[in-house]
Amino acid sequence: MTTKTATISQLGPSKSDVKRLVNVMTAIAWGVLAIGVVLCLVNLSHFSDKNIGLMVGIGFLIGSVHIYVIGTAIGLVHARMNGNAANKDSNLDS
Repeated sequence: MTTKTATISQLGPSKSDVKRLVNVMTAIAWGVLAIGVVLCLVNLSHFSDKNIGLMVGIGFLIGSVHIYVIGTAIGLVHARMNGNAANKDSNLDS
């Protein structure tokens, strides 16, 4: 009986996977922002902290910014990680 071995050439996610994640998170952030704007505009007549619809709309607005920032940070960290790995490889070759 023989066993097959497989090697893992890359431990981290590929560049296209991270780019796709950043694009999906950006789209989700825009969607949440649109929902927040609609909720705020619909419930703007009674401007009070007791207006649940308005408070939820403001929460969606703030949440959309957080989603966008987290997605952008993931992309930047991954790009920097790849840049550092490329620098290490070029320094080792020299």
